[in-house]
Amino acid sequence: MDIVVWIISGLLAALFLMAGSMKLVKSKEQLVADPKMGWAEPFSEGLIKFIGAAEVAGALGLILPGLFGIATWLVPAAAIGLALVMAGAIITHARRAEWPNVVVTAVLLALAVFVAVERIGPQAF
Repeated sequence: MDIVVWIISGLLAALFLMAGSMKLVKSKEQLVADPKMGWAEPFSEGLIKFIGAAEVAGALGLILPGLFGIATWLVPAAAIGLALVMAGAIITHARRAEWPNVVVTAVLLALAVFVAVERIGPQAF
């Protein structure tokens, strides 16, 4: 089961690293111009950058502590943090009636919760 948790952690890390980096690099105007990123319109640029930074930090936190065996408690903490970000994303997408995005985000939330539960319990380091 440890291998499954590593695979899911790696996939989540790659996804959140890409998504967070995009929010950090692009301006709010560039994000809003993308039809899939219209959710960003009511948010300040600072909040968008904060969300991006949280996603990048979460992505690194899912992998690096376990990989190096240092402060491994950060792995479930990162997974919980990403789950909270996804909970906020579900609310945002639901308010905009973006149902396909709600489904994808709910899956990501479930995967993050799975990693957190496994790394706190049976698959702890």
